Amino acid sequence: MQNILITGGTGLIGGHLSALLKHRGYKVTILSRNARPGGNIQVYRWDPEKGRIDPEAVSTADYIIHLAGAGIGDKRWTHNRKQEIVDSRVKSGELLYEILKKTGKKPSAFISASGTGYYGSVTSEKIHTETDGPGDDFTGQVCRQWEQVATKIGDLGIRTVILRTGIVLSSEGGALSRMLPAIRVGAGSAIGSGRQFVPWIHIEDLCSIYLKAVEDTGLSGVYNAVAPSHLTNRELMKTIASVMKKPFFFPDIPAFIMKVLFGEMADILLQGSRVSSEKIIMAGFSFRYAELEGALRNLLEES
Repeated sequence: MQNILITGGTGLIGGHLSALLKHRGYKVTILSRNARPGGNIQVYRWDPEKGRIDPEAVSTADYIIHLAGAGIGDKRWTHNRKQEIVDSRVKSGELLYEILKKTGKKPSAFISASGTGYYGSVTSEKIHTETDGPGDDFTGQVCRQWEQVATKIGDLGIRTVILRTGIVLSSEGGALSRMLPAIRVGAGSAIGSGRQFVPWIHIEDLCSIYLKAVEDTGLSGVYNAVAPSHLTNRELMKTIASVMKKPFFFPDIPAFIMKVLFGEMADILLQGSRVSSEKIIMAGFSFRYAELEGALRNLLEES
C-alpha cells in the first residue's frame, strides 16, 4: 500500500482529500503541529518555525502533498498576520526541501497547493493562464514564494505539480459557509462593483485533481485548479440566492465599507480576473461540476 504524506491534512481540503485517497486504497499520513485527526490516520509532528520534523514522516512517504498554510482570508492582515501567511507556506516548504535534500529521499511526486491569487488582485478582461507572471501585490508575492520552494524540490529530480486553486466551495466550511447566512435571510448582495471575477472550484473536483496529480505520471509543472465557467461576484451571489430560492435585491456593499472592515485584505474580495482551466482539461481531467448551479445544488443538498 502506497503512503501519501499530507501537510495541512487536518484542514478542509486535507480532510476531504484524505478520505478520497483512503477510499482509493492509499495509506494516508499527516504532518501536523498539534491537531489529531480521527480515522486511524498516522500523525507525525513537525514545527516549521523551529525547523523540527519527524524524519520518519518523509522517509516512509511515496508521495507528498503540501497543503500547509495559514488561511489567506481568515483574519485581518496585520503585519504579524501577513508574516504568518508567508512563513506558514514558505518555511514549511523549505523544511521539506532540506530533509529531502539531506536524505536523498525521492518520493514519486511532490504536489503543492498554490492559489489563483498568484495572478494578483486585479479586475481585467484578461483570462490568466499558467504562463502569466505573478502579481506585484501581497497575494501575488506570497504565491510566488510558495511556488519557488516547490520548484526547488522539483530541481532535486522529483516530479512536481503545483495547483493554483480558486475559491473552494464546500458544504462543510470555507468561503461558501460565510456567504450563506446573509442569503438565507434574504439579504444577499454583491460586493463592491460586483463585476470582479471569482475563480471557483467544487471541493470534490479539487480533490480529484490532486488524485490525478498523484496517479498521472505525465502531470508536472503548474496547473490552474478552477472550474471552467467564469463568473462575476454578482453572478455568483445571485446564483446562490436563486438555488436557495431567496430574493436578491439588496444594494451592493460599497467598496469603502469593505476596506474599513477588512483593510488591505478587502482587495481579494473586491478584485478578480478570469483564470483558465484549459491546461488541466487538456491533460485529461473532466470536471464533474463545471457549472456553478450544479455545484451549488450538490453542496446545498448536503448542508
